[in-house]
Amino acid sequence: MKNKMKVEVWSDIMCPFCYIGKRRFETALKSFEDNDQIELVWKSYQLAPDLKTQPNKSIHEFLAEHKGTSIDEATGMNNQISQMAAQVGLTFDYDNMVVANSFNAHQFAHFAKQFGKQNEAEELLFQAHFTDGKNIDDIAVLVALGAALDLDTAALKKALENNSYSDNVKEDIVEAQQIGVRGVPFFVFNRKYAASGAQSEDVFLQTIEKSFQEWKEAQVENPIEVIDGQSCTPDGNCE
Repeated sequence: MKNKMKVEVWSDIMCPFCYIGKRRFETALKSFEDNDQIELVWKSYQLAPDLKTQPNKSIHEFLAEHKGTSIDEATGMNNQISQMAAQVGLTFDYDNMVVANSFNAHQFAHFAKQFGKQNEAEELLFQAHFTDGKNIDDIAVLVALGAALDLDTAALKKALENNSYSDNVKEDIVEAQQIGVRGVPFFVFNRKYAASGAQSEDVFLQTIEKSFQEWKEAQVENPIEVIDGQSCTPDGNCE
């Protein structure tokens, strides 16, 4: 088969369930026999497009203000999510996370996509935000992540400074609205099935298997039904 079945994922770097969902999907994909025939494409989405980056404000404070709750309640919510993340092998450090707008991070992912390293870029972005306490809106931080991926850091820095991939990010967001994305993560399998949220590994695997089987069958050309009649063959027989 020349092509691969496409799985598109609308996601935001600041979304904890997107990171958890990514890990669960990857676990399911490893269990899928034909995983080399799956192409994963990340799509940009912003949960808080107007958010101002505030390195001096804690995530607990931000969540409390956003939800209209106390800091203690917000901290409790974050602790619950951290426990959920730990179940899939992730470490969330909410005490040191930076409140940051994700637009530049999405531009970075689109830059990496041009070099076939989008999935690796997404992983580094999630890790930088949730585990390492880095400011994913800071161009210097993103350039350092680019260096870790062996990307052209000078070209990356210029692209980020010039917002060269802003249209790509905006196009993804518009497309999300068109197909009815109301929250992330949002996984779309072969543009036929969708799974919203950080589903279980079993749900992901079942959806991959079902959509792949249908996609595979669609790749096979229907055999031509031949009606025999008098004809001549290359070996000289005419009947």
